[in-house]
Amino acid sequence: MSDDYAGDVKRYVASADDKVIDNIVKHLGIALRSKDASLVSCSSKDELARVRDSWLKKKLEMGDDDAALDKLVKDVCEQMKGDQRKMRVTFYYLLAEKSGKLSALA
Repeated sequence: MSDDYAGDVKRYVASADDKVIDNIVKHLGIALRSKDASLVSCSSKDELARVRDSWLKKKLEMGDDDAALDKLVKDVCEQMKGDQRKMRVTFYYLLAEKSGKLSALA
């Protein structure tokens, strides 16, 4: 199952770390079983606030102010704008990469 996610992540980061991808998949757990929960909706303010609060603040322990974290989330939305279906694992990987936090997930 992680291979499916790895393929999607590697469309953006060819040298993506499989162990980090596996750890993101483990972190998300059963949420990935739901089609809706396995995707990120960049058009939903509530969804983006959840990503900021649960992934960036809690999991990656980022203490930046909300505006800086929101900009990071928007940057990944922009990077993935060509994907109608934004896979949550890929989205979270790109956030970790942009914030220099990949090592925290290894």
